[in-house]
Amino acid sequence: MNAVSDNAGKLDALKWLVALAVLVAGLYANAEYAALTLLYRVLAGIVIAGVVVAIALTTVQGRATWDLAKEARVEIRKVVWPTRQETTQTTLIVVVMVIFVGLILWALDSTLSWSVSGLIG
Repeated sequence: MNAVSDNAGKLDALKWLVALAVLVAGLYANAEYAALTLLYRVLAGIVIAGVVVAIALTTVQGRATWDLAKEARVEIRKVVWPTRQETTQTTLIVVVMVIFVGLILWALDSTLSWSVSGLIG
C-alpha cells in the first residue's frame, strides 16, 4: 500500500466518527426539541441524514457501497421478470404441491400413530 491509501484509511475513521457525531447530535436535537412542530423536525432529520450520507460517501467504504448500488441497479435492469400468467401458474403449482405433501405427511403420521398405539396398547 502507498502513503495515500494509508492516509485515506486514517481519514476514513475520522470521517466515520464525524458522521456518527452528526447523527448523535441530530438524535439529541430531535429529543430536545420534541415540542417543535413535527414537520420541522422531519425536515431537519432529512437534512441531517443527507449530511451523514454525504460524509459517508467520501470514505472508501462509502464509495464502494455506492458503486455496488449502481452496479446492482444495472444488473436488475437485465432481469427478465415473469409475466402475470407465469406467476399465477407457478403460484398455483406451489400451492397444490404443498397441499399434496401435507396430505401425504398427515397420512403417514396417522398410520404411524395408529401403528404405535396398537403396539403399545
